[in-house]
Amino acid sequence: MADDVDAVVIGSGPNGLVAANLLADAGWEVAVLEAADEPGGAVRTAELTAPGFRNDLFSAFYPLGVASPVIAGLGLDRHGLRWRHAPEVLAHVLPDDRAVLLSRDVDRTAASVEGFGAGDGDRWHAEFRQWQRVRDALIEALMRPFPPVRASAGLLGALGPAEALRLARMFVQPVRAFGNERFTGEGGPLLLAGNAMHTDLGPDQAGSTAFGWLLCMLGQDVGYPVPEGGAGRLTEAMVKRLGGVVECGRRVEKVVVAQGKALGVRDAEGGYVRARKAVLADVPAPVLYLELVGTDHLPARLLDDLEHFEWDDATVKVDWALSGPIPWTAAEPKSAGTVHLGGDFNGLAIGSTEIAVGRLPRTPFVILGQMTTADPTRSPAGTEAAWAYTHVPRGESWSPDRLRRRADRVEQLIEQHAPGFRELVVNRCVQGPGDLEARNPSLVGGSVNAGTAAIHQQLVFRPVPGMGRSDTPVDRLFLAGASAHPGGGVHGAAGANAARAALARNGLAGDGYRLVMRGLNKLLY
Repeated sequence: MADDVDAVVIGSGPNGLVAANLLADAGWEVAVLEAADEPGGAVRTAELTAPGFRNDLFSAFYPLGVASPVIAGLGLDRHGLRWRHAPEVLAHVLPDDRAVLLSRDVDRTAASVEGFGAGDGDRWHAEFRQWQRVRDALIEALMRPFPPVRASAGLLGALGPAEALRLARMFVQPVRAFGNERFTGEGGPLLLAGNAMHTDLGPDQAGSTAFGWLLCMLGQDVGYPVPEGGAGRLTEAMVKRLGGVVECGRRVEKVVVAQGKALGVRDAEGGYVRARKAVLADVPAPVLYLELVGTDHLPARLLDDLEHFEWDDATVKVDWALSGPIPWTAAEPKSAGTVHLGGDFNGLAIGSTEIAVGRLPRTPFVILGQMTTADPTRSPAGTEAAWAYTHVPRGESWSPDRLRRRADRVEQLIEQHAPGFRELVVNRCVQGPGDLEARNPSLVGGSVNAGTAAIHQQLVFRPVPGMGRSDTPVDRLFLAGASAHPGGGVHGAAGANAARAALARNGLAGDGYRLVMRGLNKLLY
């Protein structure tokens, strides 16, 4: 790999690889430096549990990836990527073993929701019609740098000012308030609340409706697809498209800054890579600013804001090799790729509150993936590769024995709804917050979203109050990871936004761009 390139990309997660691909498409010479022994960040696959069982190490289902115009624009199908779907998208199983289903067949979802409240099926159909009206403009608005002027104009055109204002109100509502307004039964709100809790937002937190509604609508639109052969195949396709300029096992220790400008990076061995045009960092914001750049090169007000940066919850994850499909007693989860367990609506709220006050939930909310159900290549015929994760409070100590007991509690919960589950376990692998961070240093303290999804750390507040863009106070340095707008999820938007900013900074109007960014940063910090 050359040590004098146009751009250095720190980290080879999906955002870093998207950024590198877009810069390479523009004719730039790019070097991607990855600390781990393989590329992918949180998009990797390995035989964790038993030979022939391909377990996704971190993320697994990618509705945002399929819907993302950024990833779609890369044409990864030409580089070996194939998407697979479970027969059904998601099932939420209640403590009494009733279940509500999310399906790509909207009529099936509506019928399931209707079973919990008369008229709720029609109300669910109304939500999906609303989605169809705003889909393209909304996705564009979410994926573009803030403010998304063109996409916002599209939303106004599709809805008109009055309905657009009501959509904005809906997005900042807690799921409980939205559910009380829209539905008479528990089924619809449960689907929304469970999907919101894929982030660190409980059903009583502002903004939880936005995430729950978006994931539910995407699930009916594009499903919860998985890459055939494992999440790592998505990484492989992006690396293949890029042409092999990812150097693994090379940890960046410092971004070299002089006179307010990023010049390149130094690695842990003292090697230097010069960046003629830009440095893009697919790492969490506190890591970039406090460890790689250093406080001497940053304004005091930004450093003060970083002291208030809020991480999302920590995570415990269990992977299994199972000798057969999970024997659910309810019909709905048998064919679903994703299953939610651990409470009715109030149970989810209680668990979320317990984490917020630093207590380990008595009954964990569990998100479970049936990967062979979604993609038969994941394990031998007649078996199942499965995983589950649950959120836990940050900053706690997790001994091997404590992790084992938490994994046992998760298995007890599954066993309640699938008697005989434990008899199918061939082997399991348990990862606590420290294990997740050891495998991927960007998962700081076991956080998988690179910062809370709460409304006070979104848009112009992500990662700290600012412009909601990838630009930093250091010229030619761009934040390309999930700490930047639009946040977590495998969609590549943060990386694409950083690449576009780097291209603009080095374009025909580059000097003007630099002056505007410098002026805005002085105003803010």
